[in-house]
Amino acid sequence: MAQRRRGAALEKALLDAAWDELAERGYARFTMDAVVRRAGTSPPVLYRRWSHRDELARAAVAHALEEARVDTPDTGSLRGDVLALMREIGTANARLVILMYAHLAGYYQETGANPGDLLDAARGKSTDALADVYDRAVARGEARAERLTGRIRSLPFDLLRQEILATLAPVPDDVVEEIVDTIFLPLVR
Repeated sequence: MAQRRRGAALEKALLDAAWDELAERGYARFTMDAVVRRAGTSPPVLYRRWSHRDELARAAVAHALEEARVDTPDTGSLRGDVLALMREIGTANARLVILMYAHLAGYYQETGANPGDLLDAARGKSTDALADVYDRAVARGEARAERLTGRIRSLPFDLLRQEILATLAPVPDDVVEEIVDTIFLPLVR
């Protein structure tokens, strides 16, 4: 007999089921009924939390991003910290990035949203972690604070994302190092 789930365990099961549906079927074929079946629950359980599929899709994406969050490295150098973050994102999380952009195209068209809108829910903590990396680099004298504008701070990760989307594959280490060593670091020193 299946054990009844409640609270956080139930919500996690629902969001996992929703994310799995999005990842396998894309937003165009994403339905509340399919999530109900996958989660092994009833429609009222799902509809009490999310009243429509775009709301559930947004919650599932935020959940998947939170689950994939990487720890903030502290290698002792800006180069080491940025490389560590990029390697983690460019390999283990490459599938997540691809799914966010490719499989959710229907979501963007239907709702008028864009990938950045979906990422906003998860940006708070990751932005704070990245700020810590950059603040430590400034304190060590590895980077000049006035050069670390918002655009420059995001640049290595924007280039990494572009590489993932251009190849639809994990990013090779030599590409990650080239982004950091030849593009990013010269801009902040």
